[in-house]
Amino acid sequence: MVLTLHNLKLNRRSKHRVKRLGRGNASGHGTYSGHGGKGQTARTGGSKGLKIKGMRQLLLRVPKLGGFRSPYPKPAALSWSVLAKHFDAGAEVTRQALLVKRLVPRIAVGVKIVGPAKVTKKLNLVGLKVSKSVQAAIEAAGGTVS
Repeated sequence: MVLTLHNLKLNRRSKHRVKRLGRGNASGHGTYSGHGGKGQTARTGGSKGLKIKGMRQLLLRVPKLGGFRSPYPKPAALSWSVLAKHFDAGAEVTRQALLVKRLVPRIAVGVKIVGPAKVTKKLNLVGLKVSKSVQAAIEAAGGTVS
C-alpha cells in the first residue's frame, strides 16, 4: 500500500479538543481566559486573599485554652495526719517549714490544715489557716494556733 495524504490515519488520542476561551466561567476558561491574574494573584502565595487586620487577627492566632482558672484561688489543703507524721511534738509549723519538707506546692496562696482531728501531738501553728474542729483539738492537746 502506498502512503498518500488521503489514507493517513491519526494516532489514537493525538487530537485534543480546542480550548474555547472567554466563554464564561462555567466553561472553566472564563474571566482571565487562561492568562491568570495580575498583581497579588500573579505572585506566589498571593492567592490566599486579603489579610485580616486588627483585633480579630490577634484573636484567631491565639490558641483556645481549655478549662477554667479562678481569679480567687483557694489555699492548699493539708491533712492533720500528714502534719503529725512530719513534725515532732512541740515543733513550730510555718509555711516555710512546709515548703522545706515539700508538703505544699510553692504556688499555694496559703495553707489550710483540715482533716479528722485526732490530735495527740502538741504543735504550734504560725501563719496557717485551720479548720474549726482541728483548732479545737490542737488547743485541747496544748498546742497553739496563731
